[in-house]
Amino acid sequence: MPPVEWKISDKLVDYPPVVAAMEHRVAAIRAGEAAELVWLVEHPPIYTRGTSADEGELIEPDRFPVYETGRGGRYTYHGPGQRVAYVMLDLKRRGPDLRAFVRDLERWMIDTLADFGVRAERRDGRVGVWVARDGRSDAKIGAIGVRVRHWVSYHGISLNVEPDLGHYAGIVPCGVRGHGVTSLVDLGLPLTMAEVDAALRTRFEAIFGPTADAGAALAKAS
Repeated sequence: MPPVEWKISDKLVDYPPVVAAMEHRVAAIRAGEAAELVWLVEHPPIYTRGTSADEGELIEPDRFPVYETGRGGRYTYHGPGQRVAYVMLDLKRRGPDLRAFVRDLERWMIDTLADFGVRAERRDGRVGVWVARDGRSDAKIGAIGVRVRHWVSYHGISLNVEPDLGHYAGIVPCGVRGHGVTSLVDLGLPLTMAEVDAALRTRFEAIFGPTADAGAALAKAS
């Protein structure tokens, strides 16, 4: 299988152009006209609403722009200091098993965090990855929200490196009450985004196969 193209945007990227670019790329992948792609971005502060979201989970609707999105899941926050990875893979060729794909995405984040000494885990009934805090309930450090069109995936994961965790107060994150959110910096690990990106790439390749630097296919949006 050809390498997955790997793209990193080095500035904040608005959400609507990213969605438009993903839609275009998914169609091209399905048509055999483009390679698979992982696109790493940071967004300005926003909330996104997944297909399972309950309106009551949006606590502060005027705090940030709120975008409807066709991905699964509920409300989530994106903003500076959070690494979002949009994953556009041809699951028909890789194996049309959405549940296995989600578990592979969870494993990708778990293995990446393990490289920095963080023990992150899955939790039954809660998509994403979680960290057990001393004497407190679990805190979420990585979220997943995917969509599949004709067995080509898009949307993807978000990993908290150094976001402003206070911004999660405007929503019920992923619809889960009674649990907090955390980040690498919150856990005492002041890592750079470049360090996290390098680990993400190494661990992605171990699960999904080789990558190659992307060309200028998304230059306009990024």
